[in-house]
Amino acid sequence: MIDRRYFLSSASAGAALVAAGPLLARATGPQATAGSSNKALAAFMDKYFEAEVDASPETATGLGLDTGARAALKSRLTIPTPEHEAENRARIRAARADLGKLDRASMSTQDGIYYDTLEAHLDAVIRTYAIPYGQGGWPEVYRVSQGGGAYLNTGDFLDNQHTIKNAADAEAYVSRVNDFADVLAAETDRMREDFGIGVVPPDFILQKTIGLQAGMLRTKAGDSTLVGSIVRRTSEQSIAGDWRARVEKLVAERVYPALQSQNDALKAVLPKAGHEASVARLPQGAQYYANSLSYITTTRMTAEEIHRVGLAQVAELTALSDAMLKKLGHTKGTVGERMVALNADPANVYPNTDAAKIELVAHLNTQMAEMQKLLPKAFGRLPKAGVEIKRVPPEIQEGASQGYYNPPSLDGTRPGIYWINLTDTANWPKYGLPTLTYHEASPGHHLQIALQQESSATPKAMNLIFFSSYGEGWGLYAEQLADELGTYDNDPLGRIGFYQSLLFRAVRLVVDTGLHAKGWSREQAIRYFIDNTGRAEGGATSEVDRYCAWPGQACAYKVGHNEWLRLRAKARSALGSGFDLRSFHDTALASGSMPLTVLERVVDNWIGARKSRGV
Repeated sequence: MIDRRYFLSSASAGAALVAAGPLLARATGPQATAGSSNKALAAFMDKYFEAEVDASPETATGLGLDTGARAALKSRLTIPTPEHEAENRARIRAARADLGKLDRASMSTQDGIYYDTLEAHLDAVIRTYAIPYGQGGWPEVYRVSQGGGAYLNTGDFLDNQHTIKNAADAEAYVSRVNDFADVLAAETDRMREDFGIGVVPPDFILQKTIGLQAGMLRTKAGDSTLVGSIVRRTSEQSIAGDWRARVEKLVAERVYPALQSQNDALKAVLPKAGHEASVARLPQGAQYYANSLSYITTTRMTAEEIHRVGLAQVAELTALSDAMLKKLGHTKGTVGERMVALNADPANVYPNTDAAKIELVAHLNTQMAEMQKLLPKAFGRLPKAGVEIKRVPPEIQEGASQGYYNPPSLDGTRPGIYWINLTDTANWPKYGLPTLTYHEASPGHHLQIALQQESSATPKAMNLIFFSSYGEGWGLYAEQLADELGTYDNDPLGRIGFYQSLLFRAVRLVVDTGLHAKGWSREQAIRYFIDNTGRAEGGATSEVDRYCAWPGQACAYKVGHNEWLRLRAKARSALGSGFDLRSFHDTALASGSMPLTVLERVVDNWIGARKSRGV
């Protein structure tokens, strides 16, 4: 998945991705809107981009734009006060009003794509403002949970995104650590406001979150990531100063007390929490979930429709897995039971040791190098930025997603990074690791996002927008493409891993809608997950708990994958021998993330252009 923590921090931006092109010149000046021939639209997109970056210090840092006129942003973090969030919402509403004043009918085909993408994004975010919780846009229903909140995000952000090259950068880091305490305090205030209107996480989310925070608080301030990061990096750059003492003092006297206060607030509400997982129990919960599905899938599919599609595809993919397992001599029990048996075989799982985890990550990096050799068969354009595979930092792994991707830095100094959560290697059977890597790295998220960043034609505003159904659908499509490129021709277990990955995403459709629209319990969802995928109970539980905190997000993958496949089949049918896979991919990825409805127009335009040229 694309890491939620690297989206824009402002609630108004919702699912805007911290991603932009590798050249600083793209962020300023006329070349930034080279992809638009409409001056009014180009001016709007420039204004929108600048306003969004100015409003978010974290975004400026992620883009590498916290220098020059924006240098002051490098010393700040976003503090989620009511006033700040009101400003964000006002800015987004004003942007939507300005966009609506443009003459859509007079725009070129390509400019129409940009307009429709921005319109869909802004409208979807604004629709969520009618719900008095959830922060707007992205369907993260609770302010703080086992998978979200400043306590999880900030240390990792400062360690991996905030650059330290000189004393001024180090001072900015210290300032941000100081701000971190204010972020936690404001977040706690907003969390209590949500509690006051009945938006209390279920007990299992509270218990897990309380435990994660308690573990952090048990870590001595001097041993924290916040201290270790600045000590390590100032030492590497030979930057003189008593950085350890200064940051350790801030962590001990400001950050930890603020975190303890937040932890106390979570513990205080725990006796009032129920066990019901569904967002439907909350005020306007049914509308919240409908908004989430619309925002995430960029379709009009209802929860009932998504549930039915999920059930049908679970049945189809179970049959494929059954046939492959039988070919390998695994014939006894259900598919889920046979997968459990495969997972229990020590030959199929790395030992849960640090040494084995190092070996696992090294193997995945080798695998990615091999994939690079195959990519020219399917793509005319390939990204210049590389991708690395790393382990999720142990101090946040309990609450982190199972795997996620961070885009490359703007200036090219940092590659894309695929983070794999190795809390327990039993969650990652060896035969499933290749498919996972193709999804998160190449030809999945890294290839798609890095190409978007490096495009000299794509307007910079497009790099502030991420549609989950497009991006996560592409990631799942990339898994299938890897199979089509022959990666599993001599690896039948790997192909089972691929089928299981598709099945896993189909199960998500059933479970997410089951939880939030059909009255399923958490335990029912976990049982269905295990029975149909054979996943270890720990991994299944972590997944289900994520769906409880992020209603609707899990539906992006298979809904998007289905649409990518449908559009490819549509193009192949329309063009016959004139269909070119490399051109199809290059065209569908060229304009960056967009709603699935807009993607279809892109594909239809490509079909029409090739037909007109007699290709």
